[in-house]
Amino acid sequence: MKIIITDPAPGEEDTVTISVKCMSDNIVQAISLLKNAASLTVYQDDKALMLPVADIFYVESVDLKTFVYAEKAVYRSRLKLYEAEELLGRSDFLRISKQTIVNVRKIKSVKPAGDGRFQAELVNGEKVIISRQYVPALKERFGL
Repeated sequence: MKIIITDPAPGEEDTVTISVKCMSDNIVQAISLLKNAASLTVYQDDKALMLPVADIFYVESVDLKTFVYAEKAVYRSRLKLYEAEELLGRSDFLRISKQTIVNVRKIKSVKPAGDGRFQAELVNGEKVIISRQYVPALKERFGL
């Protein structure tokens, strides 16, 4: 693999160009890492805020509204859940139910919860349920 780093001309925006013959897991992770350096626009009351993606614990859809959970705050998002999932990338975020995606870097532990489901405890102490349908992806991600 060859890596070329150049300085942009004054006034030019930083640009990342990736040329690959085959998309490998490492390339996908690198792309996700670059994307996750960004922020997600969220809303609290009447204010729009830029929340760093790394601060997101999970995203949940309830009654056709999307909520973004950080360590100690809950925000609204105008994105649909599938749009948030695409934007956040697949290396750090994992769908765990039809209405929830979770930041795997924020998972402290997982354990069976009965009926084929699992429960994940996040580093802030919050618990989320992984639906049966999504347990195989969780097991693959964590090597269980």
